[in-house]
Amino acid sequence: MKNTLIKELKELFRDGRIRLAGGIVILLLGMAVWISSSQYHKIKQQNKISEAHERENWEDQGEKNPHSAAHYGTYAFKPQYPLGFLDKGIEKYAGTSVFMEAHKRNEAQFSPVIDQTGLARFGELSPDFILLFIIPLLIILMGYNSFTKERELGTVSLLKSQGVKSNNILFGKWLSLFLPIIAITLLLFLIAGILLSGLEGFGWGSLFLLLLVYWIYYAVFINITLLTSRLSKSSSIALVVMLSVWIVSCLVVPKATGNIADSKYPYPTRQQFTTSVLVDKEKGLDGHNPWSKEAKKLEQQTLAKYKVDSLAQLPFNYDAFRMQKGEEHEAKVYQKHYQKLRDQFAGQASTYRSLSILSPFLPARFLSMGISRTDYHSHWDFEDATENYRIITQKFLNDNFAKNSSYGDWGYKVDSSFWKDLPKFNYEHPSLNKVLEQQLFSLVILMGWLLISFLLLLTVKNKI
Repeated sequence: MKNTLIKELKELFRDGRIRLAGGIVILLLGMAVWISSSQYHKIKQQNKISEAHERENWEDQGEKNPHSAAHYGTYAFKPQYPLGFLDKGIEKYAGTSVFMEAHKRNEAQFSPVIDQTGLARFGELSPDFILLFIIPLLIILMGYNSFTKERELGTVSLLKSQGVKSNNILFGKWLSLFLPIIAITLLLFLIAGILLSGLEGFGWGSLFLLLLVYWIYYAVFINITLLTSRLSKSSSIALVVMLSVWIVSCLVVPKATGNIADSKYPYPTRQQFTTSVLVDKEKGLDGHNPWSKEAKKLEQQTLAKYKVDSLAQLPFNYDAFRMQKGEEHEAKVYQKHYQKLRDQFAGQASTYRSLSILSPFLPARFLSMGISRTDYHSHWDFEDATENYRIITQKFLNDNFAKNSSYGDWGYKVDSSFWKDLPKFNYEHPSLNKVLEQQLFSLVILMGWLLISFLLLLTVKNKI
């Protein structure tokens, strides 16, 4: 096997096409890492400045009524996970900040794609693009004629006459394709690790797990390439077949799967969603409307509970109390309708998982985004964290208003130092264990692709 490996590596490096293609891939990877790293640090610095500025605005409100501050609101900014510069996932299209205010749950807004030109629709040079799309093409170029050239040159019988076993030929060729890919990607990830090592939240475990996912993905393509080369009658046929496999696996299946998932589990339009939320909000308590049926019901229940005859006799400001109850009702409404969106997302994710048996690209893509914390799960997690913080903030403000003022006292104002008592918004990305739990099915499918492709390759080794 050693001699076969050395022979194959020499032939690869002597081939001008391979040297040119490999050089282009390395150059593109270097450019992609440099561009993504620059963008990552730029956005991280912008977030840091924005967070400090927004907190300063909050703390410098001066004397003000707490409920006025609730409507004044504040922003939460989505922190970037260090590995996000290797795989941006949905970050390009997802919002980066959430405005948190009274009575309303807002979605993340100001996605990076808004600031880009129309050329962005053609894609961008990023590490994940090179890793997921281009390197499989390099593997195909390196290995499509691994066996066909031996038959075309008549060297197979020569190798066997020298006592070279089929196993040695097969694994020598396999390693000759895998080792250069290992060298290129390992160098990339080591450079990425050095660039990211000083950042908060970075972990070498996540980085090397991401690298392992890509190595498994490449191993699948190597297996399919060698299998195709062995079964094809000529190098040209093998090349056409493998290019077709790449197109179907990396382009057709992901697009078709997305269309199928959207058709089976469609999201409501924004107008439908907003209308549904408004209808449910109107069925319950409106904290600003003391004359509604629900408000009168709450009023009677509160008077009975505290055994008083009028709202002025309550030991707290009933206006603030009612507004807090209204906030709690509205929070439940938003939770209900966002859960419906989650259910649709779960259905779409299930469709993607089911159809990932058609392409190794899909499970590799989902695992890459998950480990990089740039998938939909991570984005939902951030939005849930902002909503929890919004609810805590409204209770913090309404409770102060209720406890420190009397009924009808809308002129009440807190001291300027009060705003510092609200804890800062602090978001932590999902742990690696949680990510693996979410992506377990994708990991199983990718390993299934590896195992089955290896077994199929082994079935033809005796035919070499």
